[in-house]
Amino acid sequence: MTAVVAVANPIDLSRFHQALDELDPFRCSGRVVQVIGLTVEAVGLTCELGEVCHIVSQRSREPIVAEVVGFREDRVLLMLFGEMSGIAPGSEVLSTGGGFSIVIGPALVGRVIDGLGRPLDGKGPISGRRYRVGNAPPDALSRPRIAEPLATGVRAIDGLLTCGKGQRLGIFSGSGIGKSTLLGMIARGVSADVNVIGLIGERGREVREFIERDLGPEGLARSVVIVSTSDQPALVRVKGAWVATTVAEYFREQGLHVSFLMDSVTRFAMAQREIGLTVGEPPAAKGYTPSVFALLPKLMERAGAAERGTITGFYTVLVEGDDMQEPIADAVRAILDGHIVLSRELAAENHYPSIDVLASISRLMSEVAGDEHKAAAALLREVLATYANARDLVNIGAYVAGSNPAIDYALGLMPAVRDFLRQPADQVAEFEQTVRALRGLFANG
Repeated sequence: MTAVVAVANPIDLSRFHQALDELDPFRCSGRVVQVIGLTVEAVGLTCELGEVCHIVSQRSREPIVAEVVGFREDRVLLMLFGEMSGIAPGSEVLSTGGGFSIVIGPALVGRVIDGLGRPLDGKGPISGRRYRVGNAPPDALSRPRIAEPLATGVRAIDGLLTCGKGQRLGIFSGSGIGKSTLLGMIARGVSADVNVIGLIGERGREVREFIERDLGPEGLARSVVIVSTSDQPALVRVKGAWVATTVAEYFREQGLHVSFLMDSVTRFAMAQREIGLTVGEPPAAKGYTPSVFALLPKLMERAGAAERGTITGFYTVLVEGDDMQEPIADAVRAILDGHIVLSRELAAENHYPSIDVLASISRLMSEVAGDEHKAAAALLREVLATYANARDLVNIGAYVAGSNPAIDYALGLMPAVRDFLRQPADQVAEFEQTVRALRGLFANG
């Protein structure tokens, strides 16, 4: 008689099966023949653009990871994800046979990772499945229409620049006007299931400040933060933006409403300009290469509404010299569904968030806001425009009260308007209360 042995806890072999599926038994190799600036030139390789390669270092057991960024005659041009130390003439270059990918899973929420998807917070490895970062945007006809408002917790935005779930907005700002603080306010107060925050090209000092001060423990608990600082190679900074977008897409595929905040598009463009100039692209507008303007819509079109979930994108643009017409600002404004402009003049008056309402617009507010809400917002814009036109006359004492009823009305209402538009950084305003307060400004008008 044959005895039957019961196995109480069968071994899970799924991860080994996945590793076997990803294994490529044939590997193409070449060798390094030249290093010029930030590029490594290799011969003997047969690979595709965007393919990841390993360069065997003579100093370290760990290979140096690089990506194919171009070709010149019979040579392959590579850029590194790390430092160049350890590369020598004749160093072996091994093709992995695939593009760049990262591990993504539900356990990412509350974590801080770098631009290559590696943990930075000391909480151990990330469990999940491996995903390629070079996805295509959703098909245009598969995108549902945006009809539901998204509360951000910021009165000036919810009241006058109402955005919808799946909309993409740009935050245009010069340096030191409160851009990061506004992002933190949105991350803490937005009515989304999860935040994905990409800090691309930031100063290393500002990263911890943003996470601990602007985002806070409450915001981090429902966020994924992707960090690629300004000292890292240009390729890593560019990859950080793609990684952050891929993480947001993963959660959208789970049917969630995702708030995607990227700071900043300008530094992403600068990193891509560096790559383009290195591989020989001709400079175009203000030194930016054609690939920069080709990649911007590919990056931003991946956000938005899809069949199962939404990604509402907030992209910051650091305008040089407060010039809202510079090439990157102009290109981004044409791609997105609205723009929020921060004013240095308002910041100097201690008016925070320093949103210039008259210079800002949400192209979908008419689709997601109620009729009474839109009517009150239009009246407030008229009051702000009237006050702006008469402000200089009032300040020099040239305006006589009673000369113009519209100016008198605007001057009388401005204290209440300022109170409505100003908001402490640690305060979250509920959407319904914001709409009631906006309508209440004109209750006696």
